[in-house]
Amino acid sequence: MKVLHITYDMRIGGTEMVIKNIIEGNDHSDINMSIYCIEAPLGPWGETLKQQGIEITSTPRQPGFDRRLIKAIRQHIKQHNIDIVHCHQYTPWVYGTLAALMTSARVIFTEHGRFYPDSSSWKRRIINPLLCMATHAITAISEATRQALTEYEFIPTQKIAVIYNGIAPLQPASTNTDALRASLGIAENALIFGTIARFDPIKNQLMMIRAFAKARASHAAIHLLLVGDGEERERLEAEVKRLGISASVTFTGYIPNPAEMLAAMDIFLLSSLSEGTSMTLLEAMSLSKPCIVTHAGGNP
Repeated sequence: MKVLHITYDMRIGGTEMVIKNIIEGNDHSDINMSIYCIEAPLGPWGETLKQQGIEITSTPRQPGFDRRLIKAIRQHIKQHNIDIVHCHQYTPWVYGTLAALMTSARVIFTEHGRFYPDSSSWKRRIINPLLCMATHAITAISEATRQALTEYEFIPTQKIAVIYNGIAPLQPASTNTDALRASLGIAENALIFGTIARFDPIKNQLMMIRAFAKARASHAAIHLLLVGDGEERERLEAEVKRLGISASVTFTGYIPNPAEMLAAMDIFLLSSLSEGTSMTLLEAMSLSKPCIVTHAGGNP
């Protein structure tokens, strides 16, 4: 059986982690999995999977409705005799479903999360029921995500199965956390608050930084560890400097395996405006870390 995962890209994020986990946990003797990205750049996890021998195709979509992309995906499905097209998120679902028409491939749509603020349109009210007719299975990663699909995408609740995200529980890090703290310039007695996420407006790290600054005003021996990278980094670094807390905040940048950083944290933070079910939250909980999170999506 051949399965094609269609997604935006393979940068750092929850959706990408789910795809990566599915592929790495797959029995490759029975199921051949590949990825088709509709945006660029490919991303570090994409590069990692390519090094493992996973085929990844990328055709960046053009502004507006890109008919050329539909044709390219359909050609790929036929050329590689794809049996299942697994579309991750709404826009890949639209292109993947239309591309799978006139092929023998079956379509699965998984919704991993929602934009903030959520919205709808009359176009979706018309097209989504038609897309559902050509889709063999629809899943959501939380009850909140399923409700959003019904409310904003007009997909009947009974057509949506909820399959919660899962992880392989993390093992306590073998690295000496005291040495790791020292390498990051964090005081031995500091209480470390931290997060692991892409730096994106929807992750709301700006609020996290401002809240940390208020806490630090009355609790000097605390430190904020921000693991990740993204479009918001310069803005976040500027805010840290403006608040005068640079000595108490560490930006690590992208780290291929951030589990050791998570182990060094005393308290895990997640300030997202919208979430499906956070993978890093599950990982923090698997290490018995106290977690402070926003009441968003599937997190509660």
